[in-house]
Amino acid sequence: MERTNRLSPLSTPVESHVVQCLGGKVPIVAASDYVRAYPQLIGSYIEAPYTVLGTDGFGRSDTRAALRSFFEVDRKQIVVAALSALAKLGQVAREQVAEAIASYELPTGVASPWSR
Repeated sequence: MERTNRLSPLSTPVESHVVQCLGGKVPIVAASDYVRAYPQLIGSYIEAPYTVLGTDGFGRSDTRAALRSFFEVDRKQIVVAALSALAKLGQVAREQVAEAIASYELPTGVASPWSR
């Protein structure tokens, strides 16, 4: 759709399907059992703050739950990612992010899972 807008500057702009579905300024967290690159492909079409979580590897865990935990894509990490995005916008206090991290007993100060 962007091509149509770029080559038709005098026409009414056409919104992409992604913008129609995910338009606005509310933070979006995309979590995937696949590599982060897949959901990141639409990132340039989204105006809202966009956080992508993904597994970026395989063979590290015996179950899907363990895999999601290792690659920081489980429900706890999704909550922290959402709170962090809201904190960056000033919509929640940074202390709430810290409380969630402590409540979920998430390790801090460790290397990214894909670099371990």
